[in-house]
Amino acid sequence: MKLFRTSNREFNADTRRVYAAYEIAHTAVDFAAALCFLVGSVLFFWADWETEAIWLFVIGSVFFMMKPTLRLVREIQIYRMGDMARLAERLEED
Repeated sequence: MKLFRTSNREFNADTRRVYAAYEIAHTAVDFAAALCFLVGSVLFFWADWETEAIWLFVIGSVFFMMKPTLRLVREIQIYRMGDMARLAERLEED
């Protein structure tokens, strides 16, 4: 089993559930990042809100950084689930 193969998520019901949960988290992080950047951009119209706008850009950047991290963690978890399933199959054969 290799990382980042779409067929990995179809290995069994557990891997499908894990994949779906991470997709929901990824989408939520995407919306949070976009919202931070949108509100930050609007706040830059007023000089009094510049500091808050900068912080929203920083927070939005952290959210954008979380996206690939979530994907990598998901792939590692699914990879490990596939390895465990193959190990269990080998044990059943003996």
